Amino acid sequence: MAKQLHIFIDNTPGRLESVTGKLGAAGIDVRAFAIQDMADYGLMKLIVSNPQQAYLALADMGSACALKDVLAISVPDKCGNLHKLMAVLAENNINIIDAYGFVLQPSNQGVCILEIENMAETNAEKIVADAGFDILDDQQLRDI
Repeated sequence: MAKQLHIFIDNTPGRLESVTGKLGAAGIDVRAFAIQDMADYGLMKLIVSNPQQAYLALADMGSACALKDVLAISVPDKCGNLHKLMAVLAENNINIIDAYGFVLQPSNQGVCILEIENMAETNAEKIVADAGFDILDDQQLRDI
Protein backbone atom coordinates (compact mmCIF):
# COMPACT_ATOMS: atom_id res chain seq x y z
CA MET A 1 0.00 0.00 0.00
CA ALA A 2 1.21 3.49 -0.80
CA LYS A 3 1.94 6.16 1.79
CA GLN A 4 0.99 9.82 1.55
CA LEU A 5 2.71 12.46 3.64
CA HIS A 6 0.43 15.02 5.31
CA ILE A 7 2.12 18.24 6.44
CA PHE A 8 0.33 20.89 8.48
CA ILE A 9 1.86 24.27 7.65
CA ASP A 10 1.29 27.91 8.50
CA ASN A 11 -0.49 29.75 5.72
CA THR A 12 2.34 32.26 5.25
CA PRO A 13 4.61 33.20 2.34
CA GLY A 14 7.72 31.02 2.13
CA ARG A 15 6.46 28.13 4.22
CA LEU A 16 5.99 25.83 1.21
CA GLU A 17 9.50 26.75 0.05
CA SER A 18 10.93 25.66 3.42
CA VAL A 19 9.22 22.26 3.08
CA THR A 20 10.31 21.69 -0.52
CA GLY A 21 13.83 22.93 0.30
CA LYS A 22 14.17 20.45 3.15
CA LEU A 23 12.94 17.60 0.95
CA GLY A 24 15.28 18.58 -1.89
CA ALA A 25 18.25 18.77 0.47
CA ALA A 26 17.39 15.24 1.68
CA GLY A 27 17.32 13.96 -1.93
CA ILE A 28 13.59 13.28 -1.87
CA ASP A 29 11.65 13.62 -5.13
CA VAL A 30 8.10 14.97 -4.95
CA ARG A 31 6.01 12.87 -7.35
CA ALA A 32 2.61 14.49 -6.71
CA PHE A 33 1.16 17.08 -4.36
CA ALA A 34 -2.05 18.76 -3.31
CA ILE A 35 -2.52 21.77 -1.05
CA GLN A 36 -5.64 22.70 0.90
CA ASP A 37 -6.26 26.09 2.47
CA MET A 38 -7.64 25.95 6.00
CA ALA A 39 -7.60 29.72 6.74
CA ASP A 40 -4.66 30.21 9.15
CA TYR A 41 -2.89 27.03 8.13
CA GLY A 42 -2.73 24.69 5.20
CA LEU A 43 -2.50 20.98 4.59
CA MET A 44 0.05 19.80 2.05
CA LYS A 45 -0.30 16.21 0.83
CA LEU A 46 2.67 14.64 -0.92
CA ILE A 47 3.55 11.46 -2.74
CA VAL A 48 7.33 11.27 -2.49
CA SER A 49 10.16 8.95 -3.48
CA ASN A 50 10.88 7.91 0.11
CA PRO A 51 7.93 8.56 2.46
CA GLN A 52 9.66 7.48 5.69
CA GLN A 53 12.78 9.54 5.01
CA ALA A 54 10.62 12.56 4.08
CA TYR A 55 8.65 12.20 7.30
CA LEU A 56 11.84 12.10 9.38
CA ALA A 57 13.38 15.08 7.56
CA LEU A 58 10.28 17.23 8.06
CA ALA A 59 9.72 16.13 11.66
CA ASP A 60 13.37 17.02 12.32
CA MET A 61 12.68 20.61 11.23
CA GLY A 62 9.66 20.77 13.54
CA SER A 63 6.91 20.28 10.99
CA ALA A 64 3.70 18.64 12.14
CA CYS A 65 3.37 15.74 9.72
CA ALA A 66 1.95 12.24 9.41
CA LEU A 67 2.14 9.29 7.05
CA LYS A 68 -1.20 7.90 5.89
CA ASP A 69 -2.12 4.81 3.91
CA VAL A 70 -3.72 5.62 0.56
CA LEU A 71 -4.82 3.62 -2.42
CA ALA A 72 -2.78 4.56 -5.46
CA ILE A 73 -4.64 3.15 -8.42
CA SER A 74 -3.59 2.97 -12.04
CA VAL A 75 -6.56 4.06 -14.13
CA PRO A 76 -5.94 4.03 -17.88
CA ASP A 77 -6.89 7.41 -19.36
CA LYS A 78 -9.97 6.28 -21.29
CA CYS A 79 -13.49 7.65 -21.19
CA GLY A 80 -15.54 5.94 -18.47
CA ASN A 81 -12.68 4.41 -16.45
CA LEU A 82 -12.93 6.88 -13.57
CA HIS A 83 -16.68 6.22 -13.43
CA LYS A 84 -16.02 2.46 -13.39
CA LEU A 85 -13.71 2.94 -10.38
CA MET A 86 -16.18 5.18 -8.55
CA ALA A 87 -19.05 2.78 -9.27
CA VAL A 88 -17.27 -0.25 -7.83
CA LEU A 89 -16.43 1.70 -4.68
CA ALA A 90 -20.01 2.97 -4.34
CA GLU A 91 -21.47 -0.51 -4.90
CA ASN A 92 -19.35 -1.75 -2.00
CA ASN A 93 -20.25 1.18 0.28
CA ILE A 94 -16.65 2.42 0.40
CA ASN A 95 -16.38 6.11 1.21
CA ILE A 96 -13.66 8.31 -0.29
CA ILE A 97 -12.68 11.11 2.07
CA ASP A 98 -10.01 12.67 -0.12
CA ALA A 99 -8.78 12.17 -3.66
CA TYR A 100 -6.70 13.63 -6.44
CA GLY A 101 -5.33 12.32 -9.69
CA PHE A 102 -3.07 12.97 -12.60
CA VAL A 103 -2.33 11.59 -16.06
CA LEU A 104 1.19 10.74 -17.18
CA GLN A 105 2.18 11.52 -20.75
CA PRO A 106 2.90 10.06 -23.23
CA SER A 107 1.67 6.76 -21.74
CA ASN A 108 -1.82 8.08 -20.86
CA GLN A 109 -1.54 6.29 -17.51
CA GLY A 110 -3.90 7.87 -15.04
CA VAL A 111 -3.19 7.61 -11.34
CA CYS A 112 -5.82 8.17 -8.64
CA ILE A 113 -4.72 8.70 -5.06
CA LEU A 114 -7.61 7.87 -2.72
CA GLU A 115 -7.86 8.22 1.02
CA ILE A 116 -10.55 5.79 2.12
CA GLU A 117 -12.61 6.16 5.28
CA ASN A 118 -11.70 3.39 7.72
CA MET A 119 -9.27 1.89 5.20
CA ALA A 120 -8.15 -0.88 7.55
CA GLU A 121 -11.75 -2.02 8.01
CA THR A 122 -12.57 -2.21 4.30
CA ASN A 123 -11.39 -4.56 1.60
CA ALA A 124 -11.09 -1.66 -0.84
CA GLU A 125 -7.73 -2.80 -2.19
CA LYS A 126 -9.10 -6.23 -3.15
CA ILE A 127 -12.34 -4.82 -4.53
CA VAL A 128 -10.46 -2.36 -6.75
CA ALA A 129 -8.03 -5.05 -7.93
CA ASP A 130 -10.89 -7.48 -8.63
CA ALA A 131 -12.49 -4.77 -10.80
CA GLY A 132 -9.40 -4.85 -13.02
CA PHE A 133 -7.41 -1.90 -11.71
CA ASP A 134 -3.77 -2.11 -10.69
CA ILE A 135 -2.87 -1.00 -7.16
CA LEU A 136 0.46 0.82 -7.01
CA ASP A 137 2.78 0.59 -4.02
CA ASP A 138 5.43 3.14 -3.03
CA GLN A 139 8.06 1.56 -5.27
CA GLN A 140 5.77 1.58 -8.30
CA LEU A 141 4.88 5.22 -7.65
CA ARG A 142 8.60 6.04 -7.52
CA ASP A 143 9.16 4.35 -10.86
CA ILE A 144 6.38 6.02 -12.88
